[in-house]
Amino acid sequence: MGQRVLIVDDHAGFRANARRLLECEGFEVVAEAADGAEALRAAAEHALDLILLDVNLPDGDGRDLAAELGSHGAQVLLISSRDDVEPTAHTIGFLAKDRLSGEAITALLR
Repeated sequence: MGQRVLIVDDHAGFRANARRLLECEGFEVVAEAADGAEALRAAAEHALDLILLDVNLPDGDGRDLAAELGSHGAQVLLISSRDDVEPTAHTIGFLAKDRLSGEAITALLR
């Protein structure tokens, strides 16, 4: 079984595309969330290995949410349509959405 993943992004189309891509590359997407509040609920409900976390969410900045999400035991990877985001101490790194791939994620996993 692959890494259990939560995708957090306010764009449903991106979540759907990311799910398809990751599932084709052996990841198991167990949940999706459109904002920080949904992400916190999903992280509490599911055993996760990885959280893909958009920086710009309707209810806050993903960088501020990373520590709380990571406290559930999953690694947190920041994503954004921008390509100039600095990862925080509570994340394993950053990927621009247009560079998202299983290989790119695997290279960042600890």
